[in-house]
Amino acid sequence: MSVAQERATGPAALQRRGRFRPGDAILYVVACAAALTGVVLLALITREVLTEAWPAMQKFGLGFLTTQAWGDHHNTLFGAKSFIYGTVVTSFGALLIATPISLAIALFLSELAPRWIRRVVAPLIELLAAIPSVVLGLWGILVLGPFVTGTLGPGLHGTLGWLPIFSTEPTVGSNMFAAILILTVMIIPIVSSICRELFASVPQELKDGALALGATRWEVVRGVVFPYARAGIAAALILGLGRAVGEAIAVTQVIGSRVAINSSLFEQGDTLASRIAGQYQGADTALQIASLVYLAVILLVFSLIANLAAQLIVRRVAGRHQIR
Repeated sequence: MSVAQERATGPAALQRRGRFRPGDAILYVVACAAALTGVVLLALITREVLTEAWPAMQKFGLGFLTTQAWGDHHNTLFGAKSFIYGTVVTSFGALLIATPISLAIALFLSELAPRWIRRVVAPLIELLAAIPSVVLGLWGILVLGPFVTGTLGPGLHGTLGWLPIFSTEPTVGSNMFAAILILTVMIIPIVSSICRELFASVPQELKDGALALGATRWEVVRGVVFPYARAGIAAALILGLGRAVGEAIAVTQVIGSRVAINSSLFEQGDTLASRIAGQYQGADTALQIASLVYLAVILLVFSLIANLAAQLIVRRVAGRHQIR
């Protein structure tokens, strides 16, 4: 019998061959129960969310996705268009800024920094992930908002004002650009930590061989480190994107909670998660509650798409890596 067939046998088969061990059976049952628990919890959460959102889904249908109004006509018309727009803009904007910064941090700590710097800097960067969202939101209100309004915003508007995203000057500290920067701070420790571990796992003989052939340090990074770790990098970026999409508290504190679609990042807006966190407890009608839960359904779909995309990207990149 092959090794794969031997591993595939369960406790019942081992008992038939006289090699049954109680510990094996307990491990099998506990592991199987843990796996099934995750599936059951996901199914229960999905069922509850769909049940609560059903009145809004039945009333608005898919038109909910393309309706921008929220609470118009005596609190009877709701739509998610502006919140979907805000979620996409803030999440991908944060990922766009965080990606090069995270990769640079990971490369510095894994390839360039002396050992004593790594021991000091790496834990400090990872500590950013442990800061509560509400604390980051308060920092955004007290420090980041005034900085964007008084210094960064006018500078970007004066230099890049010909771009639609910087076409207006920020008038208040709460805007979509502040939300993007807050989400960037949240993404960086996650992506950089994962990428640092990936870069550190690249076999040293591959890098030494490239250096021996006359490659520069940058050529080693570009030709050896990045190709070896690209599947993991893609997964880390998708994980960071999921973190940005689902963030609610910090974004609620700095984005302005405005139902609007603006090309300028210095205008106020809102996201799916922020709208749910900001209004669910104070919802006035059953239809408004159902509409808020409908937003949660959209978030679940986003999460599902992100996970499927991550698995697809990792498999494709890993497959190409094996072929080469």
